[in-house]
Amino acid sequence: MTRKTDKQLGMHRSITRRDFVQGSSLAVLGAVTSGAASVTATATAEAASALTAGSYYPPTKTGMRGSHNGAYEVAHALARQGASFDNPEATGEEYDLVVVGAGISGLAAAHYYRERFGDDTRILLLDNHDDFGGHAKRNEFHQGGGMVLSLGGTHNLEWWQFSDDVKAFMKTFGVDVEAMRNNMDFSYGQDAPNSPAMWFDESTYGVNRLVANVDFNQQLSPEIIDQFPISEAGRQSLKSFYGRRDNVFADLSDDETDELLSSISYPDFLRQYGGLTEDALQLFDKKEHGAWGIEMRALSANDALWDDNPGLHLMGEDWSYDGRDYPAALWPDGNASLVRLMVARLLPHVAPNVTPDNVALAAFNYAALDEPERAVRVRLNATVVNTVNTETGARITYVENGKLKEINAKHAVLACYHSVIPHLCSSLPEPQKDALKYQVKIPLILTNVLIRNTDALDKLGVDGISCPGRLHARLFLFKGINNGGYEHPMEDSGPVSLVFWGAISPPEDAVDLKSQLRASRKKLLAMSFEDFEREVRTVLDDLLGPAGFDVNEDLLAITVNRWPHGYSYEYMDLWDPDWAEGEAPHEIARQTFGAIAIANSDAGASAYTHVAIDEAYRAIGELPHNSETT
Repeated sequence: MTRKTDKQLGMHRSITRRDFVQGSSLAVLGAVTSGAASVTATATAEAASALTAGSYYPPTKTGMRGSHNGAYEVAHALARQGASFDNPEATGEEYDLVVVGAGISGLAAAHYYRERFGDDTRILLLDNHDDFGGHAKRNEFHQGGGMVLSLGGTHNLEWWQFSDDVKAFMKTFGVDVEAMRNNMDFSYGQDAPNSPAMWFDESTYGVNRLVANVDFNQQLSPEIIDQFPISEAGRQSLKSFYGRRDNVFADLSDDETDELLSSISYPDFLRQYGGLTEDALQLFDKKEHGAWGIEMRALSANDALWDDNPGLHLMGEDWSYDGRDYPAALWPDGNASLVRLMVARLLPHVAPNVTPDNVALAAFNYAALDEPERAVRVRLNATVVNTVNTETGARITYVENGKLKEINAKHAVLACYHSVIPHLCSSLPEPQKDALKYQVKIPLILTNVLIRNTDALDKLGVDGISCPGRLHARLFLFKGINNGGYEHPMEDSGPVSLVFWGAISPPEDAVDLKSQLRASRKKLLAMSFEDFEREVRTVLDDLLGPAGFDVNEDLLAITVNRWPHGYSYEYMDLWDPDWAEGEAPHEIARQTFGAIAIANSDAGASAYTHVAIDEAYRAIGELPHNSETT
């Protein structure tokens, strides 16, 4: 195999706008962590002016996004290096509520606070990122001419799981999930005649080969399996597995079967009861990288089978899976449009006259997010490092552009992930700190690649492809969602986002789930944008090059949405016990502490938008009135 050079792959072509903030973050970090591990009031004025100069509009930034450079260094200094944050500047600012985190849960908390305490309450939301929305990150491309939207993180509305509170919330904001569904043709890359497909890359399997109509959740034919470039024994094991109709647990009761399936990993189930060889098993390793964000070896057989992975036919059941039918409602920028609806309601001067029918196209004035005279303000690029109760409420300390500042509020809501909270609220009871540390976030990546057209994919007859040997486990075309005033018909072959979706595989010696997640996070943070760009270019050149795709001309932009702290930790058979009601770590972790409440999807131990909203509702409801805070 002859490897192409970086120059042949177009690595030296300028396709992204590498914004100054991403380069200046190292200077800010140096100011934060130099000498003794403490933050002083020294700042990099250049970084501050770069963030506010000209037209500041983060959604159009490309390169490394998600948890971008500059968003996490202060928090890492606090949590990893034990940095001290002394002698903050007293700003004199006073609020009714300060929210730490301007993501879905933080914005929902601000909404519910106004409902409970009045529209005239003064609220400040602080966020460490350069944009609001948290994981609901808006990715906006213009390099192909017109605007193309894509996914930055959180993107589904699982409406069938909405609580009554979330239903009422959506009604308040005019969100009609049925109408949204009616305006969607998108189905995660399963519409093209040869999709879903699987691509075997030469560096992993010795040959570049695209195999059409490969869906491991459906009964694979011997003809399809024969195209897999694995060992003959591996192909035979797959044929035998998909051809079997028996009950391997016929001698066990239902309870005994359930206990067994909950105690072994899914790969062990496939190995021991399905007879798959190791090279056949490898094809399943990354199957849930996008949906769960973890390797299959971290899932019990029970969890995997519950999620429609193959194997029920080994227990006497017929094949019944007809392909992915996930009836979620989506906007063309994921749940960033929901975030925009919340921001427009809380700060109407930022985006006047925004409705669900125009939200995807509405203009937002970021310069007006933090105006002193407004009742609600959003302050970006501000990392909270300390929150304490006081006699009158709470005191919050944060770092903004290298300067340490202090503000006061009657109430505070920590709408950030659980494992960082013990570091920024050190006076919490020890049992609560331990509970907060229990949940380890699941790393996630969504790399959006703007391509000039779909000609090569159309020629191959695919719009969704699994890549079991590559960094990103799957890629799919993102179009066919015509909501919020935005239209991108399925038949449009022009510029479109090709989403590379998945996680980072942990090393084999990371045995338990939390070790796997921490190892994946370490690998992800060590990767540069150039690492991702090289991977994307290599895959597109080898996969689509033979069909006419030119990586030097047809690749227009790359945005890497890197989420080292991505999905919320959900309890799993192999790693977590069954706790009695009220005794699970997330239930202990989310308890209100004086004037400080906790709201996020971690508090519900479930990585969904509706959970983040539910937890915001709960947290605001638990806040004491002013006379109760001391």
